[in-house]
Amino acid sequence: MSLTVTILGATGSIGRSTADLLAQHDGRFRVGALVGGKDAAALAKLAREMRAEFAALADESAGPALREALSGSGIACGAGESAVLEAASREADIVVAAVSGAAGLKPTHAALRLGRTIALANKESLVCAGHAFMRDAARYEARLLPVDSEHNALAQALGDGRVSDVAKMTITASGGPFRTWTRERIQAASPAEAAAHPTWSMGMKINIDSASLMNKGLELIEAHHLFAIEPERLDVIVHPQSIVHGLVYWRDGAVTAGLAMPDMRVPIAHCLGLGDRLSIARGRNLDLAAAGSLTFEPADETRFPCLAIARAALAEGGAAPTVMNAANEIAVAAFIRGEIAFYGIADLVGRACEHVAGTYRTAPADVEEALAIDAHVRAWSGKALPQQRAAG
Repeated sequence: MSLTVTILGATGSIGRSTADLLAQHDGRFRVGALVGGKDAAALAKLAREMRAEFAALADESAGPALREALSGSGIACGAGESAVLEAASREADIVVAAVSGAAGLKPTHAALRLGRTIALANKESLVCAGHAFMRDAARYEARLLPVDSEHNALAQALGDGRVSDVAKMTITASGGPFRTWTRERIQAASPAEAAAHPTWSMGMKINIDSASLMNKGLELIEAHHLFAIEPERLDVIVHPQSIVHGLVYWRDGAVTAGLAMPDMRVPIAHCLGLGDRLSIARGRNLDLAAAGSLTFEPADETRFPCLAIARAALAEGGAAPTVMNAANEIAVAAFIRGEIAFYGIADLVGRACEHVAGTYRTAPADVEEALAIDAHVRAWSGKALPQQRAAG
């Protein structure tokens, strides 16, 4: 019997990797619904190739183009928030939640409330509303499977072990394009240089988060919620080869590591398999002899202050991670537009955490509250940007 899969964020890098795996195992899966952002042509092409039952775009204005592109296919479609939520709420055995940013909260939570198995690639769901998501996952008996390579490696390394027996969990970072750069050179970097990730291709915003190491900060917060582990038992280490993705340090001194070639199809396949191992055509098998040396180095929070900001937000708890994420999304967008320099990202996020986070003492009670905080911080950050440019 085939499993029904819905992909939220179907036209992004995770969505495309998922589509590749589903095509390799045709007959084992069928596609219930696909969600994209605003690219009607790309979503329609994917929907036709995957024989999806429903396709939705977040951008309501792109609805007519999507309907035209799917004309005669028999595939139902829609556009706008209601259509996205309809897609997320359709019957499915597995929902791949890969919408980038805070925009992924509502559709991911809609699927979670129906008790679905969620293959979670939208880390912002747990960064912005982790308490509410984990509470509701338990309440509605939803299953959260981590798609991020680091958290998937940690989950596999943990196995049937108890978190109470874990001394520390460590996620790895490639170090990004600026790993060996001086602070002065980083400050002068262009958006194109920041987005030139040495290992992964994840889209402009995520690649820039990787360059600043903010992505690792978000992943620490995600790990805290996924594994119910205290912030002080979480760490980041730089590993340029991106072969070791996560390490579990046990209290008896043993260490279990999750290793694989840097290919997002590996953790996606682990989630889609639901306990079975799926083969990956055209995959690169890890050959340690060929890889040669695996090197590690500490993360430099002086050259990469976003990681320090994220650690502080995790330690503070409450709504601090929600505030931090919203400010970061605004700051990265401003950097991409050329309005601020690279370290302007950390400057704006740090100021937002200092001036706004104190307004919210407790974690968001639900997704609606998280999104209200997100909207407030975005407005504050937008007003702060001109002041930042004038000062700098």
